[in-house]
Amino acid sequence: MLSRPKPGESEVDLLRFQSQFLAAGAAPAVRLVKKGNRRCGDANPDQPVQQEHRDVVMLDSLPDLPPALVPAPPKRARPSSGHPLPEDEDPEERLSRHDQHITAVLTKIIERDTSSMAVNLPVPSGVAFPPVFHRSQERQRKPATSGKRSIFAQEIAARRVSEARVPSVGEVLPNLDPPEGAMTSEASTSRDQDDQLPLSSHSFQGPHLVTGKGLRGWEAEKEAQTIHEENVARLQAMAPEEILQEQQKLLAHLDPSLVAFLRSHSHTCEKAGEEVTEGERPGVHVTKEEPIMSTSANEPRKKDKLKPGAPALALPLTPNKEWLHMDTLELEKLHWTQDLPPLQRQQMQERMQARFNLKGELLAPDVDLPTHLGLHHHGEEAERAGYSLQELFHLTRSQVSQQRALALHVLTQVIGRAQAGEFGDQLVGSVLHLLLDAGFLFLLRFSLDDRVDGVIAAAIRALRALLVAPGDEELLDSTFSWYHGAFVFPLMPSQEDKEDEDEDEELPTEKAKRKNPEEGSHPAPDLAQRDVIKGLLATNLLPRLRYVLEVTCPGPSTVLDILTVLIRLARHSLESATRVLECPRLIETIVREFLPTSWSPVGVGPISSLHKVPCAPAMKLLRVLASAGRNIAARLLSSFDLRSRLCRFIAEPPQELALPPEEAEILSTEAFRLWAVAASYGLGGILYRELYPVLMRALQAVPVELSTCPPQPLSMQRIASLLTLLTQLTLAADSTPEPTSDSAEASLSATSSLITWTQVSGFHPLVEPCLRQTLRLLPRPEMWNTLGPVPTACLLFLDAYYQAWSQQPSLCPGDWLQDMERLSEELLLPLLSQPTLSRLWDSLRHCSPLCNPLSCAPPPEALPSLVSLGCAGGCPPLSLAGSASPFPFLIALLSVFNTLARIHKGLCGQLAAILAAPGLQNYFLQCVAPGAGPHLTPFSAWALRHEYHLQYLALALAQKAAALQPVPATNAALHHGMALALLSRLLPGSEYLAQELLLSCVFRLEFLPERASGGPEAADFSDRLSLGNSRDPQCGRGTLLAQACQDLPSIRSCYLTHCSPARASLLASQALHRGELQQVPSLLLPVPKEPLLPADWPFLPLIHLYHQASDTPSGLTPTNTMETAVRVLQWVLVLESWRPQALCAVPPAARLARLMCVFLVDSELFRETPIQRLVAALLGQLCQPQVLLSLNLDCPLPGLTSFPDLYANFLDHFEAVSFGDHLFGALVLLPLQRRFSVTLRLTLFGEHMGALRALGLPLTQHISFPLSQLPVSLECYTGPPEDNLALLCLYFRALVTGALRPHWCPVLYAVAVAHVNSFIFFQDPKSSDEVKAARRSMLQKTWLLADESLQQHLLHYKLPNSTLPEGFELYSQLPPLRQQYLQRLTSGLQNGISET
Repeated sequence: MLSRPKPGESEVDLLRFQSQFLAAGAAPAVRLVKKGNRRCGDANPDQPVQQEHRDVVMLDSLPDLPPALVPAPPKRARPSSGHPLPEDEDPEERLSRHDQHITAVLTKIIERDTSSMAVNLPVPSGVAFPPVFHRSQERQRKPATSGKRSIFAQEIAARRVSEARVPSVGEVLPNLDPPEGAMTSEASTSRDQDDQLPLSSHSFQGPHLVTGKGLRGWEAEKEAQTIHEENVARLQAMAPEEILQEQQKLLAHLDPSLVAFLRSHSHTCEKAGEEVTEGERPGVHVTKEEPIMSTSANEPRKKDKLKPGAPALALPLTPNKEWLHMDTLELEKLHWTQDLPPLQRQQMQERMQARFNLKGELLAPDVDLPTHLGLHHHGEEAERAGYSLQELFHLTRSQVSQQRALALHVLTQVIGRAQAGEFGDQLVGSVLHLLLDAGFLFLLRFSLDDRVDGVIAAAIRALRALLVAPGDEELLDSTFSWYHGAFVFPLMPSQEDKEDEDEDEELPTEKAKRKNPEEGSHPAPDLAQRDVIKGLLATNLLPRLRYVLEVTCPGPSTVLDILTVLIRLARHSLESATRVLECPRLIETIVREFLPTSWSPVGVGPISSLHKVPCAPAMKLLRVLASAGRNIAARLLSSFDLRSRLCRFIAEPPQELALPPEEAEILSTEAFRLWAVAASYGLGGILYRELYPVLMRALQAVPVELSTCPPQPLSMQRIASLLTLLTQLTLAADSTPEPTSDSAEASLSATSSLITWTQVSGFHPLVEPCLRQTLRLLPRPEMWNTLGPVPTACLLFLDAYYQAWSQQPSLCPGDWLQDMERLSEELLLPLLSQPTLSRLWDSLRHCSPLCNPLSCAPPPEALPSLVSLGCAGGCPPLSLAGSASPFPFLIALLSVFNTLARIHKGLCGQLAAILAAPGLQNYFLQCVAPGAGPHLTPFSAWALRHEYHLQYLALALAQKAAALQPVPATNAALHHGMALALLSRLLPGSEYLAQELLLSCVFRLEFLPERASGGPEAADFSDRLSLGNSRDPQCGRGTLLAQACQDLPSIRSCYLTHCSPARASLLASQALHRGELQQVPSLLLPVPKEPLLPADWPFLPLIHLYHQASDTPSGLTPTNTMETAVRVLQWVLVLESWRPQALCAVPPAARLARLMCVFLVDSELFRETPIQRLVAALLGQLCQPQVLLSLNLDCPLPGLTSFPDLYANFLDHFEAVSFGDHLFGALVLLPLQRRFSVTLRLTLFGEHMGALRALGLPLTQHISFPLSQLPVSLECYTGPPEDNLALLCLYFRALVTGALRPHWCPVLYAVAVAHVNSFIFFQDPKSSDEVKAARRSMLQKTWLLADESLQQHLLHYKLPNSTLPEGFELYSQLPPLRQQYLQRLTSGLQNGISET
């Protein structure tokens, strides 16, 4: 068997296989059969098929090269045997006879001989150009015949009709349809009577296609007439059969689509003729005197509410037929040209749609403005000027780019005025809220994708107006050189995801990385509802802005808008700043185009382009990005060649930068600030070595600039930024860098080389004279205010200088101690005696946000999803950020005093004299006084943080002075109260300050002067006066307070364990406040959602115990429960007795709920003697008359979802483990007073009847208040009478069934008897039938009681009296009215009739 060829075998192998196959003589697998000729119709199918010879491939005869490709000979058609070609017929003639193409018809047209016709020259005219074609307004309006017809179709129809009416012009085209009765079988199924040719009368109306257009004047008319007459004569000479035959020929030659067009055109002309005929009949014609109005315009609109008899509105002028496109009038579209209806002022509604002019100003509803201002071109309320927001939104999607740009411009103006608060109470609701809810954010994003540069520029300007609140950047820039002024809160909403509650231990970078995938799953509209910036970033805004900057090269204003928007995005959060940094080619484009190292000189005045020109906002953007985190700052320095840029803009003075003076000053200032931010992380050491001479030269020029009168604000900001840079470089001296795993920071390890002390010590002799020079202007307020932050920056540099100097181990301590004494004697101590410094202390209260909460009120257009500081219009002079604010200078002065007092203990007493300033004492008194503080807003958080710095530094200096004084200071109690208030107010980012307050100020005996001045004895004497003499002297409140003062170290340890902030946040804050630059992770502080510690922080360890007990399995007690509970109760007792204002923020009801937690923590804890004594003392404080009046259990309590639920849990615990404990029972009875919610009493008498037997609180002891009782009057429970029928029934049931007895629960027994007696004898005719029936039934059952003692109590109850054993007085004999009422209701019972 022969094998098949395999892959890889050559042609030789294939030939060998062929020879073997032929030699074998085997039958082939496939037979080739040659069929007969398909064209030969006479072929015999039965004839056997001839087998052809087998083809054999032979390579010997084949040439070596392939043959040339030549065209094959043309094939000739083989004639069919059934249709032989005739021998005598010419093939060309045969083809011509059968040709049916349209060219065959056109070639038969015989042209007219025009050789003998005269040629006429054109008639000369008196105008240079031919007349412009105008529409005619005089033609009668013709209604559409069928359906909706375009203007073009109506014009063509009218023109055809006019031409058909002229008999001398036209051409008759024979109808292509056959006449009546001569239709073929093919045409009869597709035509109707209207398509047939009339045979009897050839009424040709004129030409339908050929109009003679193209010939001159009378020649067109003559030629058309001649052709018309020839065609008519030929048609009349033809028979109908000939007409049909010619028609069939034409139909066969012409294209079917052309035939359909000719037929439709014929029908159109016929209908137009009919319209003309009908239009000539008598009817209503539009004349020039009549107003041209549409049907809808003739009818008065409902919204116009025209007065009866008002004249019809007319067009301002009459249309002329000579006007362009006015030959056919469209009345519906001319209605807008009519005069506006009069404004009906008396019919103005209270709330109307707001309308704005083109400047964004709100227009009054009744304002009447002229129409040439362009404010009336809208549909709704046409008589009112201005555009509504809805109409402006509609214009932004217009097809006309100018309208889109104009609408965006007006919306930008509206947003700016809304943020400035110009609208006030004139509008209902918020304009910005309305715009965002309507999708304005994404409308701007769509407009950024426009192709027109003007629309893109308008959209970017609107985006800037929306995102960037006016005044925010100016505020943050002006306070950059303050104490920790570079550290700011991120401008992001405080509403975080639910997962953020457990993120306290995470670093900001880890938190940002973890949030990215989660936020990517949310659509942009959902993100925008919670956070506008996140919603914008989800729409690929950054790549689009990069494209606009890099490709379109917009104008200077657009470039500045884009950079400002990017700065706002970078201030949002670390995540947003990272996205700005990582956007492809964005930062590269900004650095290359707007921070070049070489450029052409730019003069004063506007320029055409900012590309390749240094721009201060670009440098500021890099500074804000670097402030977001250490990693970003390292990447900026290493990847974008910022070192060369900083050298370029710092090495030259602003006057030599070949830029406008103002721009050069700002650019130099931003360069210093960017370097200062990098130095805040310990970066940029090599840059300092290179620019050290430049810094020295700039510092030497400072006194000259300070002597300029008046000082220039921009120059002062640059000098302050320079001093801030020197401060950070001084703090970086000899700081040891920590190892890091980040590649960018590792690559900068050489760049951030150590700065030695000798390299920065030379700045002090230059800075101190500058400070002296500025302090000379302190008595002159107008000059002092113009210096800005320069004195503050000088003091902060001295602070950093002495702090770094004292940490140099190789230097002699005597040198810096001696220099500190010199500075104090020559500069600081004389400053304390100046009256102008007292003026600064006195102005603290006027500029304080705490003392003036309204100054921190949120702006009217504040958005929860778009955070802004709300500084529109700038800050008032007498405010924390105002020009006359004393806060920055005093904070820096206190910082220097603290540093000197910490290093040189001998100067502490002298420097502490600053705390005796009357202005500071009055300020502290107002801050400690109870009152509502400012609401936590972005601006209030920023302002309060700086105010808390002043308070903390003052308290730290007071603590250092108190530690060295044997006798407590006079203001020690005030300072302690200030420390307690500050501890509960500190915001995130100040964790180190809270820790230091807990360690040094709050639990320090020196700040409790009452301990040594008879405070415990005074407490015992007060209790004896108010509660009697039955208390054990060993258990008095004075003894407990004295013991608490001795246990202050243990109390402090307890609170440090339970109130310390998270470790990661504490370390970051500690590095910030100690100047440990290598440990600072970011200059962005945590989001200020709430203060670090709650207002009830003294109860915080107790709450932790309660939660631990709730989460711990039954029977297991948390460790150190007894110790923690005792320390908490001791500290709360100290605050209740000596610092009551510290607990004013905690309502009495919340304090009661916290005390209940002591009994819920453990079943045995409340039995301990120290716990019993401390809880009894606290309850005594809580139940004082002035406190008891403010006890409200019905309002929502902080940290508690529902007090009735807590009380129900408390009753369960009491019923299970109390065993009749009197203190436990006193807490159960306290919420049962009549003025509190009936739900609490229903809970006890309806669900916990068993607890009544354990409430054995004697009435006599209840008033005399021994150890475990409450001094609450019985009248608080019995009055006013109970009106809840369900509770009264429960009272009666408990009394009748014996569940409530006098010797078990005398207090509640007296209460139940009093309320039941008042109910059964209350005779109110307005009572419902149900109440009357219950009252009658209860009285009758009382009459039938077998227990005569209970019957006597219920019927003869008179008044509550705690001195009696029963707790109430009885009537010896019922009053007559009650006696008669009782006899009337019980008369039937005496006769044996029961109505029960």
